[in-house]
Amino acid sequence: MEYNFPKRRRKLIRLKGFDYSSDNCYFITICTRNKECLFGNIVNQKMVLNDAGIIAKKYWLDIPFHYPDVILDKYVVMPNHVHGILVIDKKIIGPVGVQNSEPLHRYQKIIPRSIGAIVRGYKLGVTKWFRQNTDCHVVWQRLYYDHIIRNERSLNIIRNYIKNNPKNWLSDRNNILFNRSDLVHVIEQKK
Repeated sequence: MEYNFPKRRRKLIRLKGFDYSSDNCYFITICTRNKECLFGNIVNQKMVLNDAGIIAKKYWLDIPFHYPDVILDKYVVMPNHVHGILVIDKKIIGPVGVQNSEPLHRYQKIIPRSIGAIVRGYKLGVTKWFRQNTDCHVVWQRLYYDHIIRNERSLNIIRNYIKNNPKNWLSDRNNILFNRSDLVHVIEQKK
């Protein structure tokens, strides 16, 4: 007798019906697989990039060369994730630009010049560098976090969060060491 496994449904994390290629500000967080610290370390509350971190930063800064209608705002490369604000503004170049509609996976297609296409291109570029220069072949977790920034107040709060992220590393939820009981004990002693 053949058993039919129930189909697994992925939890949708994108805003239903929203056009992620529309002119907006987007706060993006991309984490490494298993939150491995691949890009450097926090030293004296400042991010010190290693070679991979320098590449992650360089490729982030290169996004507007591949997507001319994208403006970079605040960003930071952390030991195991990247935060950044991307602004899509099609008035810069009009209706032409990078066209890439290859399927992301079998459940959805990448919309050309969308946040999904931009993040996918960034992740692919960094992963290619890792595969050519290290023994690490899987760099990123599958998905990424995005937040549509809807007003100036929210934009300023997020900019401040990004700016202070290295200072707050010890209590950052992306810091896998934070959940260790010995580190929590050290933090409590500092209070």
